[in-house]
This record gives sequence, structure tokens and C-alpha cells, in this order.
Amino acid sequence: MLVATWNINSIRARTDRALAFLERTGVDVLALQETKCKDEQFPRAEFEALGYEVVTSGFSQWNGVAIVSKVGIEDVEVGFEGMPTWGDPAAAEARAIGATCNGVRVWSLYVPNGREIDDPHYAYKLEWLARLRETAGGWLEKDPAAQVALVGDWNIAPLDTDVWDIGFFAGRTHVTPAERDAFTAFAAAGFTEVSREHIPAEHTYTYWDYQQLRFPKNMGMRIDLTYASPALAARVQGVTIERNERKGKQPSDHVPVILQLAD
Repeated sequence: MLVATWNINSIRARTDRALAFLERTGVDVLALQETKCKDEQFPRAEFEALGYEVVTSGFSQWNGVAIVSKVGIEDVEVGFEGMPTWGDPAAAEARAIGATCNGVRVWSLYVPNGREIDDPHYAYKLEWLARLRETAGGWLEKDPAAQVALVGDWNIAPLDTDVWDIGFFAGRTHVTPAERDAFTAFAAAGFTEVSREHIPAEHTYTYWDYQQLRFPKNMGMRIDLTYASPALAARVQGVTIERNERKGKQPSDHVPVILQLAD
């Protein structure tokens, strides 16, 4: 079974790329982030024509998450228990959707960016991560054998070598101790970041900004990551970062990450 995560950066702009990716790789479950459309605008018919079921959470042209699966979608949950709200008036954003696909509880997550360290969005990001960690830890306490995948765009570079130049990020979000502590707290809750376990190479990235020729210069970040519960981590046989998806016509600024699971 193949499970992938991809910040698609607008599914309507990149439907053809997503479909071609599924046909090329045979991925069974694809978690998407930053779909940037309302639920009724998602091009679900095109995915259904390939034999995939689709569930979405999208309220506007911002954020948005989805899961497409050809191995079933059950027990769909939009947002997680205790998920913080944002805005005026405060409301839950389209940043988390969970579903059970062939026995694996897949969560497609688009962690808040944080913007700037002195911005209220930074505090929101830390609270969002804390509540997710608390809720996810509760899932494992309730069922230690649960197969759970927390996949998506975490907007955190856990190590200095997960960015092209740590000096460039001095005083910026994504690399602060508080963000990294919030990220590693999931390991303390019992989860394993399996992409690191299977691809430990330094300066291996999943995101390159469109500006300043950062992709040709390999000025990237590793921020698309997967935390797996113990039962699921034991099934992971390999991980691939599909770097070539950053090439060609109208690519997303992120690339897919694929988990290969044993039967």
C-alpha cells in the first residue's frame, strides 16, 4: 500500500499534475494540503474517474485539505478534537481532515505558517500543534495498536540541515526552538517521523520557493513530514521524495512524499 502527502498549492490549477502523479505511481491514498477551494469546487469527478474516492475540507480560496483513496474512505472527521480557531470572528480553518483507508487512519494536515515570531499567528501555530499532539497522544493511549499517519505540510524544519542556510532563517519562523519543541513532542507521545528514519540524508528538501531561482539553486526546506504510530511505523518499508514533481509546467512549490507500507 502506498500513502502519499502533497501540498498541491491549488488543486484546480494542478489537477492534471495530481492525476498524472497517481497514474504514474499507483499511490493508493493521497493526502493533499493547500487545495485552495471550497468543497463544491474540488474537481472530484476527475479523481473518481480514476477509481478514487474523495473527501475534502475547504471553505475558501485559502488553506484546504483533502484525502483521495482507492482503498476506501471511512469515518471521516473534519478537524480534530480541541483544534484552535482563528480569525474575527474566530472559526476553525480547513487545516485537518482524517479518514480510515484500508485500516490506516490518515490525517492530512496543513499546520499554520506562523508568519512572524511577533505575529499572533505564531502563537496560534504553537497552540494548534499542542492541541494536535494532545489529541493524537490520546488516540495511542486509547489504542496502542492503532495505525495512524499524521502527514502533511508541518511548516517546521526540525533540523538546521533541513534548510539551505540556517543563517538566513535567524529570527524567522519554521526553525525556532519553540516550533521544534512542538514538533518533537509528537515523538514523546509515541510517534515516529518515518521520512527521517528512511531518508536521513542532510539537505534533502521537499519545498522550494518560486522566487530567486531557489529550486535550480537547491535552496529548499524539508517541511513535508510524516509521523506514524508504532504499529504503522513498523509497516513502513521505504519513503521516497518525488523531487522531479518540482520540475515542468506549473509545479507546486512542494513535492510529494510517498510511504511504502508492507501488507
